[in-house]
Amino acid sequence: MNLPPPTAFAPPIVTWDSPSADATGSMPFGNGDVALNAWVEPSGDLLFYLAKSDTWDDHARLVKIGLVRVRLFPPPVAPGVSFRQELHTATAELVVTFTPPSAAPTVLRLWVDANAGVVHVEVKSPVPVAATAQVELWRTTQETLPSLEISDVHFSHTAPDHQVRPTVIEPDSVVSDASEGVIWYRHNASSHGPAETLAHQNLAGLPGWTDPVLHRTFGALLRSPGASHKGDLALRSAAACTHRFDVHALTLHPASPVEWLAALRAQVAAIEAQDFGVRRAAHDAWWSAFWERSHIVISPTASTTDRAAPAEVSLAYALQRYVTACAGRGAFPIKFNGSLFTVSWPGKPAGPDYRRWGPGYWWQNTRLPYAGALAAGDFDLLAPLINLYSGPLREISVLRAQRHFGFSDALYLPECLYFWGAVFPESYGDTPASERTDKLQDSLWHKREWTSALEVSLLLLDAYAHNGDAEFLRDRVLPFALPALRFFEHYYPVDANGHLRLEPAQALETWWEAVNPMDLVAGLHAVCARLVALPEDAFAPSDRAWLTAFAARLPELPVIEEDGVRRLSPAEHFELCKNSEVPELYAVWPFRVVSFEKSNAPLGLVALEKRAHRGHFGWRQDELFQAHLGLAEAARDTLVQRVRFHDSDQLRGESYPMRFPGFWGPGFDWLPDQCHGGVIQAALQAMLLQNEGDRIFLLPAWPSDWDVTFKLHAPRCTVVAAEVRQGRLVRLEVDPPARHTDVEVPAAFTR
Repeated sequence: MNLPPPTAFAPPIVTWDSPSADATGSMPFGNGDVALNAWVEPSGDLLFYLAKSDTWDDHARLVKIGLVRVRLFPPPVAPGVSFRQELHTATAELVVTFTPPSAAPTVLRLWVDANAGVVHVEVKSPVPVAATAQVELWRTTQETLPSLEISDVHFSHTAPDHQVRPTVIEPDSVVSDASEGVIWYRHNASSHGPAETLAHQNLAGLPGWTDPVLHRTFGALLRSPGASHKGDLALRSAAACTHRFDVHALTLHPASPVEWLAALRAQVAAIEAQDFGVRRAAHDAWWSAFWERSHIVISPTASTTDRAAPAEVSLAYALQRYVTACAGRGAFPIKFNGSLFTVSWPGKPAGPDYRRWGPGYWWQNTRLPYAGALAAGDFDLLAPLINLYSGPLREISVLRAQRHFGFSDALYLPECLYFWGAVFPESYGDTPASERTDKLQDSLWHKREWTSALEVSLLLLDAYAHNGDAEFLRDRVLPFALPALRFFEHYYPVDANGHLRLEPAQALETWWEAVNPMDLVAGLHAVCARLVALPEDAFAPSDRAWLTAFAARLPELPVIEEDGVRRLSPAEHFELCKNSEVPELYAVWPFRVVSFEKSNAPLGLVALEKRAHRGHFGWRQDELFQAHLGLAEAARDTLVQRVRFHDSDQLRGESYPMRFPGFWGPGFDWLPDQCHGGVIQAALQAMLLQNEGDRIFLLPAWPSDWDVTFKLHAPRCTVVAAEVRQGRLVRLEVDPPARHTDVEVPAAFTR
């Protein structure tokens, strides 16, 4: 068989030959903390929204910093001038070219320094042109929002008369006559949410706690050396063939405006003390290393029926990973409902600051943008999620277990939380914890939806399996996973057979009354098995003895039998169906106690076939279930449908078209929907690579009619690079080489 050279991976370039009407035609850029939506209007103006991962306002809403418009005089658009806009994901930059007939082009470049909080706009023109950069603000007067989202903080329990309090948005502040350029900011002189929600839920008084909203100050400086002011919000650069505008963004907490301004000036001085070319080279090097970590390139074979699909799926995978990199290295985890790339929509309040469901974190949604991080080798992008859940949220969860239940060695992690650890007011209810017998939240949607602590435990164990860091195991994994298990031991009784009986309970949001729900039972089995498999000296003998005894008391996976055929069940007993998740298949993913290579796989296959709810959009996970059960063609077909499913709103039946091919949604949430894209990434990886202990399963669910070249990461600091051509594995490289013997390849690909 004569083989062509390996399929080379090149980060995609997204190209448009026409401007965009508004921000729905924007492209994403960012350095993981500072992020932009950028677009070019028909006038030739370049605009971009400026966002940052930690810009929480006084109502704990994650808001944008502002909008910047760059305009050239005379404009570069004219009859006969061609337009080209390119997003170069290889270097995370926008290149806009206006080319007159038989003349040199005018070129605009926009990029966010990968290693510093600064945005650069560069203009190069063959003839002298003037340039103006103007800041456009929408929070200019005090405004009361006409509606609230579910996780907004101003619900009735915070008011003595049990009335909903309005969300009053204060205007941004502008520094007049700033010599450096245009400076604007927001300072949270008040805080609405953290202190009162924690007090209401009897969680106040955590040692060292500081209100994370109060006195948070954030904003930016627009500057261009040699430019002159046009009022307080614009700079004009005189006619020249080159221009550069820089936007420096900073958040400081806690800080007064004076302290913030001093820190901003120090940041600018430190950045500008470095050579611009050296910084640009370091920026390019960061993105080069990012793309070098991993890739997946798919191409059709002679037998491929849908010949467009491989390229579409490859592009979708790369763009989702790119979008995550643009917004995933900040101080807080990615918001599933829009990330940092929300834009204005007609009829939605608060302009580009609007996001359906509000500022809170739902674990079931938050996890999905991160589901593919480890296999991609994107450990730095996973860090904000790990830092929040195994840090501040772990601490408040330990306190919650103590004060709500009297458990001194456990943690209780609810599904819906703010980043400071309180449950959303609408979910918790009006009555303070101190006046309750039942300390749990009132809302039945998540009252006992407790999979999150088990999934976080498994995520931490997976991260340890990849990094092998003993300090990470000691400081992050064990202080979370062991108390998470002890909560279930303390909360639930043991039945007559000596097994834990999880009742009262619920199966995700779907079955509100359940006994031994699958998501909890499978999660307990998975976490216990992984902890038991740790090295003997990983934790104290007393803890190991307890863990072994606890694991022996776990109930079996719930199974239902119909017409002599057995399948996984949502629970041992279940009723009151209120949502459309598939908890029985959580045994397959994320917990993988049922999978294609295990003898219990038929239970999962029948459950998959019989599931009541299915789909290829939003947070649904059909492709992940199919991949982990080894169903190559089904996973392929569902994944292709997901990639092509762009702008439908599953809740309201409306369309929200966005031009960028890596912006999906709203689905069930908001757009760009990070759950939808996260499933694309994780499912494609699972079709190519899965692992169980030291075993590495190559091509466990790969269709024979797709060729592929890929590089992915496995546990024990292992990197696997492989290529499949015409249904055969033609190349396999494993680093370190000693792990080569742990790789298992289906016989169909080696014949």
